[in-house]
Amino acid sequence: MFTHYFRFACRGTAAAQRAPLLERLLARADSSTAVTDWRAEAFRIIAPATAVMPGVGALALYSELGALDSAAVIVATPVHYLAEMSNVRLAADGIVALRPAEADALAAEFNQVWHDADIRMVAGRGAELLCIAGQSLSVATHDPQDALAQHIEIYLPVGKDAPRVRRLMSEIEMWLFEHAVNRARVAAGAAVISGLWLWGAGPVLKTLPPITGWAAGDDLFFKFLVGQRERAPSVAGVVTSAVEPGTAGWREVESRWLQGSVAELRAGRIGRLDLSAGSRRFSLSSGALRRFWRRTRPWWESFA
Repeated sequence: MFTHYFRFACRGTAAAQRAPLLERLLARADSSTAVTDWRAEAFRIIAPATAVMPGVGALALYSELGALDSAAVIVATPVHYLAEMSNVRLAADGIVALRPAEADALAAEFNQVWHDADIRMVAGRGAELLCIAGQSLSVATHDPQDALAQHIEIYLPVGKDAPRVRRLMSEIEMWLFEHAVNRARVAAGAAVISGLWLWGAGPVLKTLPPITGWAAGDDLFFKFLVGQRERAPSVAGVVTSAVEPGTAGWREVESRWLQGSVAELRAGRIGRLDLSAGSRRFSLSSGALRRFWRRTRPWWESFA
């Protein structure tokens, strides 16, 4: 039977709001499982067992520019740091959204400054920044979402090429310190870009992986799988949302995606519904929906 996988934001309890439907589903779940790589887990739901999962940056780059004669690509996400006495913390809202003009300006100047470093930057249509390297990158990285509100040290790149990537991240911080884009952001009251968080490294793609299900949402990886197949009944699918439950944006996610999947689960057209946030996943079967006697609690307590 097919599975629908829902991934949503969980940023903490400070401004969290109740979400009754989600809370009922969490209370009735069959199981709760720790998740180390939710994208890999969700990818397996909509891809054949033989499909190789590409890097986040590689998929984004292929969707923007097709197959390139380069070795590797890594995502460069603008972030805002908070400097403390002895540590650096990624702000709780520290992932910075760029306007297309800002992304274009940063990419153009990056390529001038690092013109002899065997690496170049491109700006995607959605203002994503990607760094393309002429040599392979053997490095393990963290999604900046994982490091929000955390000290960054344990989330920095590790592996054979980690010193190279860390050095580039440090050089970028100095480059951005009084950059014209930042001066304009300060004048406009917008968050300063402290650095570019390098993550999602992988070999450049020559072709897209085969997909047997559908994907929807705003995640950098899965949004580029949109169009492989539109949502259809009785087909595996993945939905990603950057909004938190209980907000105005979440109500749209519920009505457009979650309610339909609950109906398909109840009718037996899919076999499982997964609800994922932070480092946990809750799974429900159709039988789980009948556990009406279980008490609900604030959804964020389930992911604490």
